[in-house]
Amino acid sequence: MSNPEYAVSVHNSRGRIITESVPEGRSEFQRDRDRIIHSAAFRRLEYKTQVFVNHEGDLFRTRLTHSLEVAQIGRSIARNLELNEDLVEAITLAHDLGHTPFGHAGQDALNDCMRAYGGFEHNLQSLRVVDVLEERYAAFDGLNLCYETREGILKRASKSNAQKLGMLGERLLKGERPSMEAQLANFSDEIAYNNHDVDDGLRSGLITLEQLKEVAIFSRHLNQVKDRYPNLAERRMIYETVRSMVNTLVNDLIQQSRYNIQSAGIATLEDVRTAPLLIGFSPTVDKEQKELKKFLFNQLYRHFLVVRMNKRAQHTIEQLFTAFSHEIRMLPTKYQKKFEREGHQAIADYIAGMTDRYAIKEYQRLFNIAET
Repeated sequence: MSNPEYAVSVHNSRGRIITESVPEGRSEFQRDRDRIIHSAAFRRLEYKTQVFVNHEGDLFRTRLTHSLEVAQIGRSIARNLELNEDLVEAITLAHDLGHTPFGHAGQDALNDCMRAYGGFEHNLQSLRVVDVLEERYAAFDGLNLCYETREGILKRASKSNAQKLGMLGERLLKGERPSMEAQLANFSDEIAYNNHDVDDGLRSGLITLEQLKEVAIFSRHLNQVKDRYPNLAERRMIYETVRSMVNTLVNDLIQQSRYNIQSAGIATLEDVRTAPLLIGFSPTVDKEQKELKKFLFNQLYRHFLVVRMNKRAQHTIEQLFTAFSHEIRMLPTKYQKKFEREGHQAIADYIAGMTDRYAIKEYQRLFNIAET
């Protein structure tokens, strides 16, 4: 059974920048997904942090495990809404490829360092990874992904950067919507990181069950689990509660989005681009989701131990950027040559591509005499 016309397909896709022969035995969007999985940037996600710096513990989520969880959630929702599952999977697996080491702390630090040179946007860097930085194919730089995959990866960009992106930037400048697959990928990301940060936060001891009982969506699901499994061990009780919350959010998103699509009379992909956002939660669940997000921001992301860890991470990024800016010859030869062509963007590319542990080792090599 074919998907409805408002879903992205090979028939309504805007294609690739460089035309290629039709793939055999797989779709164009399966090809995109496969190229992303085989990329060097995707492998590096294993050693890039989600909330906790990579070496803080082996059981905390990394950018790689997060991306796999987002892809699983995304595919489930796409299947129920009859959207392009392969496109959703490609977008979700690639959405964090441009993230710096040390998560948002590293991103903020690199943006500050690059402020005089155009700034740093991790969504734009993810696009840069798949458009330019990956070096695997003889016929082109990057991965030459389909327009709709690149659109979903980009999400948003500043007006000045959007003006440089051709057709991809035109949509942003015109205020048009991305495909529903791209919208869905964004919500899948939010479902995954909010709920799984609850799990990691509890595991780390930085937040407690007593604190979370004040959050409506968590409290409701925790009580349901306790009623059904009164003698369940705490660790398994937490897993079951988080699993139940994810299930509620996914089902609500499916039902509300289906209603939005029908109410707006969406028939084609062009209808999607001119309509309000179609993928979303019901008002009640959206309010609960935002309450959970606010709790995590205040109690986990602003916990003094996380703030300390983030400050160390930011210091590492700032010192690396400053050192390379002052002495370009400390960069690897490849990036020295890039600096001649692209200036400080070459330094940003080098630092953004680092894993947590590589950034720490590079800092030690530059500044720790005992390590030289």
